[in-house]
Amino acid sequence: MNDLKLKIFLIFLVISSSPIHANEFWGLESWMNSKRAPDFDKITDVKERKRAFFDYLLPEVQRQNSKIIELRSRIKNDQVSANKMTALKKYYKFKDDASIDDLLGSVDVVPTSLVLAQAAYESNWGRSRFAKYHHNYFGLWCFKKGCGVVPLRRNKNDTHEVAKFASLSKSIAYYMRSINRNSAYTTLRKIRQNKRDTQQSITGTGLAEGLVNYAEIGYDYVETVQAIIRQNKLGRYDHKI
Repeated sequence: MNDLKLKIFLIFLVISSSPIHANEFWGLESWMNSKRAPDFDKITDVKERKRAFFDYLLPEVQRQNSKIIELRSRIKNDQVSANKMTALKKYYKFKDDASIDDLLGSVDVVPTSLVLAQAAYESNWGRSRFAKYHHNYFGLWCFKKGCGVVPLRRNKNDTHEVAKFASLSKSIAYYMRSINRNSAYTTLRKIRQNKRDTQQSITGTGLAEGLVNYAEIGYDYVETVQAIIRQNKLGRYDHKI
């Protein structure tokens, strides 16, 4: 039985056996997608684990960037309807009178090397419980009760949870959306736009300079991400986006 048939069979089995709620559908989808991910804990050779990690994430990172490139092209070539433009401005947290150039500053790629390096660091190379069971490879938080998973060492006065996703695809899409619209990463987007304006390459090491607000350790985080990119030669993927 192939994956698609198995998925259909399991969904039918659950639906036919008992009443089901939306969060139960999410749990089933999440569990099935977890089964497709390598068990990075069982890969003891470091080089092999790194290779498996990058091989697993790379196609989806490139797919998400391709979607952004396509949308960016449609915007630049006036192929987006007025209603869609209004929706995009709202999605990226712009006012209705924002210019196309403003919007394009957010509708842009996130270098593959940067995505892979952050995922490696934040998920401990895919071995964190949030990555293994909830497809959160980026340490992403949410702030509505029940939106995610409560961290084991959360301070009693904190209210955040670690976001959970039904698939790797949804995790990466959410991460890129956060980079492209969260006010904490305005500097990153300005660096990227400057490189566009001056016809420079958009690289992970360059844009990492805008990640000071990603973690509490500040600029140490920037240097750690840049070191992962250099040590693993991840810059070789950036020219493909």
